[in-house]
Amino acid sequence: MDTVSSELPDHVQRGNIWRLSVSQALAGANAVVVYATGAIVGDAFAPSPVLATLPVSIFVVGMAASILPVGAIARRRGRRTVFLLGAGAGVLAGAVATVAVLVASFWLFCLSTFFGGAYAAVVLSYRFAAADGVTPARRARALSLVMAGGVAAGVIGPQLVTWTMDLWAPFTFAATFVVQAAVAALSALLLVGVRLPPPTAAEQAGGRPLAMIARQPRFVAAAVCGAVSYLVMNFLMTAAPLAMHLCGHSQAAANLGLQWHVIAMYAPSFFTGNLIARFGAGRVAAVGLALTGVSAAVGLLGLEVRHFWWMLVLLGLGWNFGFLGASAMVLECHRPEEKTRVQSLNDFIVFGLMAVGSFSSGGLLSAYGWERVLWVSFLPLVLAALALTVALRRRAPAA
Repeated sequence: MDTVSSELPDHVQRGNIWRLSVSQALAGANAVVVYATGAIVGDAFAPSPVLATLPVSIFVVGMAASILPVGAIARRRGRRTVFLLGAGAGVLAGAVATVAVLVASFWLFCLSTFFGGAYAAVVLSYRFAAADGVTPARRARALSLVMAGGVAAGVIGPQLVTWTMDLWAPFTFAATFVVQAAVAALSALLLVGVRLPPPTAAEQAGGRPLAMIARQPRFVAAAVCGAVSYLVMNFLMTAAPLAMHLCGHSQAAANLGLQWHVIAMYAPSFFTGNLIARFGAGRVAAVGLALTGVSAAVGLLGLEVRHFWWMLVLLGLGWNFGFLGASAMVLECHRPEEKTRVQSLNDFIVFGLMAVGSFSSGGLLSAYGWERVLWVSFLPLVLAALALTVALRRRAPAA
């Protein structure tokens, strides 16, 4: 594990964590709006039913395409600059989505979700930013506390959709996207006060070659577990609202299911850091993979609302342990001057693979049905379990 290059005073650390936690909640609400409405708006405007989930997939593409540029800017200009650029993309996403609904443009709506994905790519770095200037022993807890801000997103996001979707009749969801833009603007005001160590000359130089770092079994396991945790979660969450719609369940029921899903994603973060410190990041990630598998099994038991809800809750819990465990493993694989490059590479791998799952979920659901979507999710979980097993047999990371 690397050493701290510039530890921040305690009061600055606390201030950063609460600002990043609240911003995580606000940004998470933006993402929930996309997931709750993307497939529904897509189904209404798309030229073909097969393209219904394309807006959500474009959201993921926006994330994957933005991660490496975000890391490069952070390495040269600092994380706060990136945070403000990301919030600006969030405002733009809401504004463009509003126009898209008003003119019934499917492709304009896809453009809005791309901007939303760029915002989400920046939000990904909040968790790693919380570990900047913090002693190694406290990093996992700082990371998990920022992710805990997503609990509020689980409440704010779905309810924001429910309260606003019919305010601008007959343009369903138009008012929702206006509020989405306002929430991103509020996040920008909070992020102005974040104080982080400036990029050092060594960090700008970059440290060891990425190929050398990426060959570490522990990094491979971290990237694979993070990718699979997010891929399967997104794969199922993208398809679930549309599957509920096709089964005759109400939009309100789908919104409530997503609300509890997002709460389950982030609520464990209040103690996940302590679990990582006690049992190790790899073991926590393994529990996450197991819970994700259980969620898919529950989904196979039936098509009632309760089956969808329980599947979504267990899926959220599995994501929390799997993704945070994998993220903590990444922190063990780099030196201080390598952090932004290695973290960006990890997230690029995670969300590049996640985009594949997002694109395929809509087509699978349309062509083969919800049950096939659930069965397919088991394959990547097995592959991630194998990669993690290899890494855990090694005594220590090779950072």
